[in-house]
Amino acid sequence: MRFFYKRRMIREFSENRMKRIALIFFAFLLSITFTVFPAVSIAGLQHEAQTETDTKQFKAGDFVMDHVSDAFEWHILTYHHTHVSVPLPVILYSKNSGWHVFLSSRFHHGHESYKNFSIAATGKHAGKIVETDAQGTESLPIDLSMTKVVFGILFSVIILIWLFTAIARSAVRNAGKAPAGLQNMFEPVILFVRDEVAVPAIGSTKAERFLPFLLTLFFFILINNLLGLIPVFPFGANVTGNIGVTLVLALFTFLVTTFSGNKHYWKEIYNPDVPLWLKFPLPLMPIIELTGMLTKPFVLMVRLFANMMAGHMIIMVFVSLIFIFSSLMGPGAGAGVSVISIIFSVFMTLLDVLVSFIQAYVFTLLSALYFGMATAEHH
Repeated sequence: MRFFYKRRMIREFSENRMKRIALIFFAFLLSITFTVFPAVSIAGLQHEAQTETDTKQFKAGDFVMDHVSDAFEWHILTYHHTHVSVPLPVILYSKNSGWHVFLSSRFHHGHESYKNFSIAATGKHAGKIVETDAQGTESLPIDLSMTKVVFGILFSVIILIWLFTAIARSAVRNAGKAPAGLQNMFEPVILFVRDEVAVPAIGSTKAERFLPFLLTLFFFILINNLLGLIPVFPFGANVTGNIGVTLVLALFTFLVTTFSGNKHYWKEIYNPDVPLWLKFPLPLMPIIELTGMLTKPFVLMVRLFANMMAGHMIIMVFVSLIFIFSSLMGPGAGAGVSVISIIFSVFMTLLDVLVSFIQAYVFTLLSALYFGMATAEHH
């Protein structure tokens, strides 16, 4: 018996040691991802911006916005005068010439046109694909192109489908056993969203109804927040830093809240239990309640967009400081500032990891609170 007891202890010790080694290795990979990758990316941006300063005056605002905004191609770097990028499919419908499908490399970075289509550099259509007729009149075709953000969304969806399909299979395979692998990593997060977000905000009897949507919302935002911090193709698309994406997410929450609202919810909006003089002759409280219902998704949209966009812009601003100092006080000043710039950029990247989790949690929590208010019974 003592032999088998010692053997079991040795096995448990080995398993615990392997878990610690795996945890250390995982932490090492994270440190490589969020420290070395930003430094390498900054080095590439430095060379790209230096090329720009060699040919024309460096404009920090254009440099920052060019790297955080959406695009029809996935730009990687510029080496001397050679642009290295991944072209994305352009899908257009023109009322004059019908459907057109081609790669964005046909535009040669916006300097040339293809089949009368081009990317407008100035004017009210700047950054959009326009069609120019024989008279020189510009018009906007119906644009269904796959941009950088769209590609990032599809890539993250593929990761989520693969990830949770594997977790579901593991849960079925290990039914009645302790979770292991990916299931062991993600099951506590799933239970946290259920027990600490959905149930307290909505109620134990109604939480299961909204839990699939809340989990999808949480992990979609979290995965895209984290992928946007890795500046290597096919990551770094800054999906949640695009206001169009956050608008759609907030709109989904608004629609679920609206169609789930019970009669008590609508009564509190249009006929709340307040003194009569707050409702007649001027419907003050109904106007306030209705305005609050409409501003809730707006707040969701702006909060997520602003927080994720700000992190990316701050890193680009730190990189721009190198070339601002270099143009004002010479290359020596730029080289000295570059050390500080890289340190602060790495720090901001690590801070954005924390912000990524917080923003996914806040968006999901507020959505759950809205669902809880829409389905609450009258007390």
